[in-house]
Amino acid sequence: MSEPAGRSVLVDAASGAVLADHLHVASSFWARFRGLMGRSSLGAGEGLYLRTASIHMFFMRFPIDALFVARADPDGTRSVVGVHPSLPPWRGLVLPVRGAEGVVELPAGTLARTGVAVGDRVRLDAQAGVRA
Repeated sequence: MSEPAGRSVLVDAASGAVLADHLHVASSFWARFRGLMGRSSLGAGEGLYLRTASIHMFFMRFPIDALFVARADPDGTRSVVGVHPSLPPWRGLVLPVRGAEGVVELPAGTLARTGVAVGDRVRLDAQAGVRA
């Protein structure tokens, strides 16, 4: 399993806790370039998956949590290789995270609420019938 398509669900593989039930996948160059710029917020349960090892907060209007994940293992789970909670808008960038294949941008507070940390495993599951 490489990159999920369209819209997905992000789940903590150990506990089954849902981190995002409306995880959008930025699968095109322009979707990755735009990211969350121009949005005023992320709703509860919403997130954005980007295939990248680094992000910036320039032109962002709200704080986010960033969850960096490794390449998917054969069972579909991914190791969490970096967490950056409550990144403030307009304040710099996160340099490339070693071992990261992608990042999930979540509403600020999601990581604290769920307790997901480096070394945990998550699963990005495509929702049935949803395509990019």
